[in-house]
Amino acid sequence: MQTTLDTTVAFEGKGLHLGEDVSVVVRPAPADTGIVFRRMDVAAAVADVPALWHRVIVSPLNTRIENAAGTSVSTIEHIMAALAGCGLHNALIEVTGPEVPILDGSAAQFVEGFLRAGIRRLSTPLRVIEVRKPVSVTVGGATARLDPANTLHIRFEIDFEDRAIGRQQKTLNMSNGAFVRELCNSRTFCRSSDVDAMRAQGLALGGTLENAVVVDGAEILSPGGLRHKDEAVRHKMLDALGDLYTAGAPILGRYTGSKAGHAVTNALLCALFEDPDAWGWRDVDSDIAARLPGVGLRWSDLPVAA
Repeated sequence: MQTTLDTTVAFEGKGLHLGEDVSVVVRPAPADTGIVFRRMDVAAAVADVPALWHRVIVSPLNTRIENAAGTSVSTIEHIMAALAGCGLHNALIEVTGPEVPILDGSAAQFVEGFLRAGIRRLSTPLRVIEVRKPVSVTVGGATARLDPANTLHIRFEIDFEDRAIGRQQKTLNMSNGAFVRELCNSRTFCRSSDVDAMRAQGLALGGTLENAVVVDGAEILSPGGLRHKDEAVRHKMLDALGDLYTAGAPILGRYTGSKAGHAVTNALLCALFEDPDAWGWRDVDSDIAARLPGVGLRWSDLPVAA
């Protein structure tokens, strides 16, 4: 069955790139709504932006969606990951500005808010997107691939010169509460030099050592250090889950990313949907439902750091 929130939940914080104060209100939505962002600071006629792959504007820094009227919402990947990881299929997300607040740089606060609000099952059946043959893309030195699988698996590897990050890889079966237990509190990360460069371009104005893991060579500049020794690759997996959820439904497939970012994952979805033999809709029975992200999720799955 499809799901939505039981009650409304709100979040407030600064946008990572523009540094503006932003409020987000996530409301329950009827079945078959999907995930829709609504800009509260523009005219109602052009305010709604569906969180779908063909609405993504390619960016290396975040995921931005835009409707036909040019209304956009950026940095949606963390809240999208939280929705996917909690098994929420329908939501109306009201945003008072052009980007979603960064909060602590992870998805944990969104997850906590959703769990407090409660998740309600709807009577409408759920369909998932089944990957039926391998699809892959390569952009520069980055690759991403989807293969058939009976549930969603994510494997990711990264390789950075900075010794604080280095080479990391991780594989997870995303069934049930795996996202919440393993990934949701992993923060975005960057080099100190990258922060300086972005600020010179008028970006990362809301970024601080409190909402990102900032590294300088072998040194971690953020207070308290890492939440996981492989927090960087876990966050890349978090981003991948959020970006994959712009498919418009849960995916049954195995995602493999190597040095991939938002643009590469979106290119992978474009390649998937361009090939009608590579995917298809599948009705969810009890066997499939038991393997979906968020099914059986418990409050105790939430990391203490949230």
